[in-house]
Amino acid sequence: MTARPVPSCVLAVTALAGCLALTFTTGGTLGDRLPLYGWYTADAALFALSLLALRRVPDRQVARLVLAGGVLVAAAGLLAPPRTSDDAYRYGWDGKVQAAGVSPYAHAPEDPALARLRDPGRFPAGDGCAGWDERRTADGACTRINRPAVHTIYPPLAQVWFLVQRPFGDGVRVAQAAGAVLAVATTGALLAVTGGRRRAALWAWCPGVAVWAVNDAHVDALGALLTVAGLGWAARGRSAAGGAALGAATAVKLLPALALPGALSGVLSRRPTRADLGPLAAAAGVFVLSYLPYLAASGAGVLGYLPGYLREEGYQQDRPERFGLPRLVLPDRLAPWAGAAVLAVLVWRVLRHGDPARPWRGALLVTGGALLLAAPAYPWYGLLVVALVALDGRWEWLAVPAAGQLLYLAGGGRVQQLAYGAALLVIVLRAVRRVRAPRAQMTEV
Repeated sequence: MTARPVPSCVLAVTALAGCLALTFTTGGTLGDRLPLYGWYTADAALFALSLLALRRVPDRQVARLVLAGGVLVAAAGLLAPPRTSDDAYRYGWDGKVQAAGVSPYAHAPEDPALARLRDPGRFPAGDGCAGWDERRTADGACTRINRPAVHTIYPPLAQVWFLVQRPFGDGVRVAQAAGAVLAVATTGALLAVTGGRRRAALWAWCPGVAVWAVNDAHVDALGALLTVAGLGWAARGRSAAGGAALGAATAVKLLPALALPGALSGVLSRRPTRADLGPLAAAAGVFVLSYLPYLAASGAGVLGYLPGYLREEGYQQDRPERFGLPRLVLPDRLAPWAGAAVLAVLVWRVLRHGDPARPWRGALLVTGGALLLAAPAYPWYGLLVVALVALDGRWEWLAVPAAGQLLYLAGGGRVQQLAYGAALLVIVLRAVRRVRAPRAQMTEV
């Protein structure tokens, strides 16, 4: 009897990896999106089936199975070049620029000062520049680097990560391999923090991890790994180490700053001491120190394209295109303020009532809540949510990155509101059920 659940689970995960392999090799691209709807739906269904099969696996075999399945799922993302994002081309370019002794914040990719660094992988010639991931520069060259006319947006530790990859090669395949390493390493960290619990599979086997962290090679995966480590240390009372890791995660991609309130869970339930501020001080110290070398080289240029990006993506106050759910009930100009107010309430709740033994729960509430409010169009922002879900086990929050994925493919204000509205409904209904379940048990007793 005990041997049957394992083969069933192995079969389910293998089917998931096989379906992902077909998704990457035959399932469409950002330039041919229609096939992706069907493939992503099939991937999600097999992911759910695999999780159900894992529930019957004996405890002693869970960790090895989760890790092995995570390797298999991550490997599927390596079977084809990036299918739905061209960010990895910018990553490699930033690394190449640094290796040449130039600050990545000093010049835009199409700047003539960097023309000597152009290579066929990122500046193809002779193909008509008709690919979904190709565009023209100001001087007429074809490039796969997105936004070639603007400076890089990525924070300093992301830049360090791009530079570290340089000795291993120059192409996007290196970035994908690095993404696979990060995905598997995060699975290992989750298993360590959770004590080998089944919920680590929510990250390890998640199709989004294979798509966003491996195939598209988004650097958000590094931020997720550091966040898992930081919250794990915080839960064990190593607040300074936890804060330092969260500061490093924020210096990779700014979004992990939303997880910091989790590391301070419950601090306002008593009179705060100097030790209680340790995580915040450590995070701020690492974040600031990481910027200093680049600040010395580029001055205010270290902000890169961040201000322009926020305007481009519709986060400005005067005409917001994000904040879809607040805009359902409020005038557009008030929606960002309402979102900030709700986020402040969530932060206060975590600081006042959060559980220090489970800092990831507060981190998930704040991070997931922020994405629901802001409604970003890029699903890889949800990699951090997936990692926090795997720590906490509250699978319903996976609806948030799923909403981002639908919006990324379909686009449009109405899709934004419907997708994130559906995600909020899933989370609320699940929360109501969690509240009612203990009450029902008490009534039965």
